[in-house]
Amino acid sequence: MTEGRLVYLSGDFVPESEARVSIFDTALMFGDMVFEMTRSYNMEPFRLRHHLERLYAGIKILEIDCGLDIDEMEAATMETIEINKDRMPEGVDYQIMHNVSNGPLGLYSSVFPEGIKPTISINVWPLTWHLAGIADYYDTGVHSILTQQQSVPARYIDPKIKNRSRVFYQVANLQAHKIDPKAYALLSDEDGFITEGTGNNFFIVKEGVIYTPEGRNILRGVTRGTVIDLAAELGIPLQETNLEAYDVHGADEAFVSSTSMFILPVTKFNTLPVGDGEIGPTVQRLTDAFSGMVGVDIVSQAKQYKAEAEAMPAG
Repeated sequence: MTEGRLVYLSGDFVPESEARVSIFDTALMFGDMVFEMTRSYNMEPFRLRHHLERLYAGIKILEIDCGLDIDEMEAATMETIEINKDRMPEGVDYQIMHNVSNGPLGLYSSVFPEGIKPTISINVWPLTWHLAGIADYYDTGVHSILTQQQSVPARYIDPKIKNRSRVFYQVANLQAHKIDPKAYALLSDEDGFITEGTGNNFFIVKEGVIYTPEGRNILRGVTRGTVIDLAAELGIPLQETNLEAYDVHGADEAFVSSTSMFILPVTKFNTLPVGDGEIGPTVQRLTDAFSGMVGVDIVSQAKQYKAEAEAMPAG
């Protein structure tokens, strides 16, 4: 089944195993590739348009003429999903990955007699292994480590552009994993205020109020927005504010949000328990409400995928 999946690559559909980006692509030369990852629930993309709007904000700022407007990109995405529908494991939700760059650098145009064009890739991939890897954390929570590596200041590059230039994420992960190999790295700004994780947004709960870092110097996650919307619907107060490590140590609960997992509880911070070290009621309310919204018990799904992954090879 893996061999059968097709990738949309700059206007053509090619086998997944043959999808390639040139070594001369600006994505490799400069890291100027913007990207998005969307996921499905019950095989339907969730908030795809929100992800595409953020993708096109990055495309505009980086002045990439990708040749498709947002409606055409959405149509190409739905076509990619449709063409792969019978090539995916039955009943398994999937991720949709978009990558867009300016294509090969003009300096190397002689290598491309057919001409240089932007690189656009759209691919779908079963979420089995993504969710299998985090399934246990719905019960145990994760350990967040505030790393020495900080976020890149917004005066250098706007963090709201979702781009592939993320070496500082990897450095933060390496630092966190030296303390705990399974830890989730957490970043701060130059003033010591918490910004975000390396691929997730961060929240704490104190006396029934949810607090999360302001949106000015973070990647404003689509799932972060969903949490904010859900909190309002549930009548849970939520404030965007500056957060320090001190605030996390005094919190009753903490959690992170991301597209593939929705939210995961944070039960340990900088080696110490958050609150009583157990999963709190606010995390449970949000998880239950979101499961109801999308029509999928996200915790049960992750555990099911873990069981399936243990019985099959990746891919």
